[in-house]
Amino acid sequence: MTTSTRDLPPKALTGVPGLDDVLSGGLAPSHVYLLEGNPGTGKTTIGLSFLLAGVAQGERGLYITLSETEQELRDGAQSHNWTIGDNIEVFELAPPESILDLDQQQSLLYSSDLELGETIKLILQAVERSKPQRIVLDSLSEIRLLAQSSLRYRRQILAMKHYFSRRNVTVLMLDDLTSEAADKTVHSVVHGVIKLEELSPNYGAERRRLRVLKYRGQTYRGGFHDFTIRTGGVAVFPRLVASEHRVGFERRVMTSGVPALDQLLGGGLDQGSSTLVLGPAGTGKTTLALQFVAAAVRGGDKAAIFLFDEEISQLIKRTKALGIDLAAMRDAGALHIEQLDAAELSPGEFAHHVRDLVRQGQVKTVVIDSLNGYQASMPEENALILHIHELLQYLNRQGASTFLTVAQHGLVGDMKSPVDITYLADTVVLLRYFEAMGEVRRAVSVIKKRSGDHEATIREFRIGQAGMVLGEPIKAFQGVLRGVPTFIGSGDPLLTSKME
Repeated sequence: MTTSTRDLPPKALTGVPGLDDVLSGGLAPSHVYLLEGNPGTGKTTIGLSFLLAGVAQGERGLYITLSETEQELRDGAQSHNWTIGDNIEVFELAPPESILDLDQQQSLLYSSDLELGETIKLILQAVERSKPQRIVLDSLSEIRLLAQSSLRYRRQILAMKHYFSRRNVTVLMLDDLTSEAADKTVHSVVHGVIKLEELSPNYGAERRRLRVLKYRGQTYRGGFHDFTIRTGGVAVFPRLVASEHRVGFERRVMTSGVPALDQLLGGGLDQGSSTLVLGPAGTGKTTLALQFVAAAVRGGDKAAIFLFDEEISQLIKRTKALGIDLAAMRDAGALHIEQLDAAELSPGEFAHHVRDLVRQGQVKTVVIDSLNGYQASMPEENALILHIHELLQYLNRQGASTFLTVAQHGLVGDMKSPVDITYLADTVVLLRYFEAMGEVRRAVSVIKKRSGDHEATIREFRIGQAGMVLGEPIKAFQGVLRGVPTFIGSGDPLLTSKME
């Protein structure tokens, strides 16, 4: 007879935002789990969160510490503004105070100096006395050292597992991997294994990620998931899977408010599509994207701008001179604008942040400026493309229009991009410098649009107090995209004092 999902007991929440999502609701109760990772990866913080979540559900918790003192544990909790109350007992497994009596002239003994049998006996006595529903055992390294052999260690872990199972206790065992890190003895015994990792890039803050290695009889979100430790505990950012998020929406045409630009784009862009704006530095990539932001806000939609390179104050100042008042949009609650530090941000955290704004803030236009800055937070190009693919697919399925800018290397001639994602974007707009009539000028063209027709022409444009101004298609020059065109017509075919 198959047991339905409704007959299963509710899962034990971990109290860690995002981790319960990775675990498909939390930990199955009355089982033993392993949380392993090198020192400093956040095991103790997650363990405390697990016990505090149990208290919120009316359960009693027990924290058994073989390495830290009770005061150190309470100080760590206080750093997150947590209070370990009466419903959580801290059992510090340490030698009796009598051994510190100077009259006995005995040296200080640590928990590793106790016999294994005595250590386990003290642990079980604490469990019998406290009668908890949740236990954190910190850490297994001490027990492994006391066991001295893999066979004895495995038998002791099995005995403890059966003991906890008979008492319907959910146990989180912590392992700091400081002794025999390659020993996988516990992996085969416990019900689930979560591994925490800390990466140290050549520059910037450390990056932390976790992965569920095992979870018997339960579905979970596989792969690596970024997480951070901040005041208030650990925050996990589940890996974004775009196929799990799809909403119905009516596709409409999104215009820029610049008639010639909309004409070049075949009437505008479809809502829920992605646009890549390519060009060398200073060609106006951000300004082009902001034309659509301003038009969207005028139409009653909300927008978000994520800056990796330019300062917010500088962007607001220069765009106001172009007739785009970003500060007014922000103050009205229609625009979210944020400065990001690529050295301090993981791609998973960024994707989670964008997702929250679109889902909860009802944002319909997203600008990422630029992909070069985003790449700095993900040095591995292949992983960057996968992250961008999932993020764009998610935004498209939420009905949000996305604009990404990419600064190409060089100014004229042969241009190269730091990463090629042109095949991912629905529309690709190319900006170029070119020399003509003794001046450096700018040109724009659309080289790809999945959702319909577009002009195959090249138009000159200028940026002034009226924003972007485009001219007629350039037909008297050849080689504009190469930067040094050849004049094949007559007269002045470029933008003069007469502008649209």
